[in-house]
Amino acid sequence: MTEKMITDGCAACRAMDRADGAEDGWLVPKLQHRVKNANKLVDSLKRTQDRAADVVTSFAGPLNFVYLHSIWFGIWILFNIGLVGAALEFDRYPFGLLTMIVSLEAIFLSTFVMVSQNRQAMRSEVRNQLDFEANLRSEVWAMHIGQALGIDPDHVEAVVGKVIAQATENQNGS
Repeated sequence: MTEKMITDGCAACRAMDRADGAEDGWLVPKLQHRVKNANKLVDSLKRTQDRAADVVTSFAGPLNFVYLHSIWFGIWILFNIGLVGAALEFDRYPFGLLTMIVSLEAIFLSTFVMVSQNRQAMRSEVRNQLDFEANLRSEVWAMHIGQALGIDPDHVEAVVGKVIAQATENQNGS
């Protein structure tokens, strides 16, 4: 369908075409396919490594992870300072093995967190695109309904501009 076919004979489409300041036949950017559920789309893009990163970060995220590590460190230190028995010491003070294990764990955890954050950013981009498309659909429908009801779109846009300015002013505390 060409732009001419869209605007021919439709007063609402012509009003939308004029709204951007140029009557060029472009009403809105090309819309993508419809997706009813953003989560399904994001899940379809997951790879095995993404699922692994999500599992690790969901395990490491809650405070139980901190409690588990506190107990583990406490037991490690008790064994290695000789309080449980000198024969059980395997990592004497300054606990070089513990330091190495904790450092490696920190490296891997930070990597998994970054992978999960990148995936969250991708989820946000997908949802933003879907929101954008939904907003465009709503605008097209509203314009057509307004035209059918005989509402002046220029007046409505002027009112919307004033309301947005007032809302921005209120947000800024002015």
